Amino acid sequence: MKFLTYRYQNEASYGVLSKDENHVIDISNKHQSETLLELITSGEFSKAKIDKIINDNHDGIALNEIIILSPIEKPRRNIICLGLNYLDHAKESERFKGNNFNLPDAPAYFSKMAHITTGHDGTIDLNKDLTEMLDYEVELAIIIGKAGKNIPADEAHKYIFGYTILNDFTARDLQRKHTQWFKGKSLDGYTALGPVISHISNFSYPPNLYLRSYVNGEIRQASKTEHLIYDMDTIISDFSKGVTLLPGDIIATGTPAGVGMGFDPPKFLRSGDEVVCEIEGVGMLRNLVK
Repeated sequence: MKFLTYRYQNEASYGVLSKDENHVIDISNKHQSETLLELITSGEFSKAKIDKIINDNHDGIALNEIIILSPIEKPRRNIICLGLNYLDHAKESERFKGNNFNLPDAPAYFSKMAHITTGHDGTIDLNKDLTEMLDYEVELAIIIGKAGKNIPADEAHKYIFGYTILNDFTARDLQRKHTQWFKGKSLDGYTALGPVISHISNFSYPPNLYLRSYVNGEIRQASKTEHLIYDMDTIISDFSKGVTLLPGDIIATGTPAGVGMGFDPPKFLRSGDEVVCEIEGVGMLRNLVK
């Protein structure tokens, strides 16, 4: 099951991809929930029910007739992010800042404000009056499926609804100027999500997935989730200690090496650049910098 939010004939709705993944089957009329986020948080979700809808509907709306939107356009809380969670990226990040690298003793969490997220084929405002160092970061994002607190690591997978792609656009100069990462990662539109949420049942657990990013067709990042310093079980269990995770929460698990600041000289984004993020089993998220 791959869930998506989309616009068809000027109406926003949500559905699932057909078996051939060339069509979307609307499921909003089968549920009380008005958005995909509401479906995730409502407790209405039934895998058996949606599997039956997919099996009973061989047709749907062709993908070339819809506009794919961010699967969760308006998150209810800030994005929960992991910093420096791939060893190679942690090293390139510290080099850029002129620091010596030390392996973190605990997960490095930060928050990314995103009152509205950007979807597949959405444009990213360069904000050239504010930054000269706009960067990209491909990340596997976990979508939490049910509330939990003090979750044991061996039960973490029970709290996952699925996965999506998150491009953590970042103004590196603002990130450095303000010391804390919050401002440089929270400019409007700097969180891109999509194109779908791929249900956890589509994967073995824990998933070991290829993730890549491209700028104007040039591959920049290439890694696998097996290289996470802190894996999904650890992240969910550790963050939930004393903190209640809620259905619909988004956890960005970190990015591998190959971001713009990691090159010598750096390769930051410019107006007209096309950024594509790809994760195995999820799909491809494309955005244009304007």
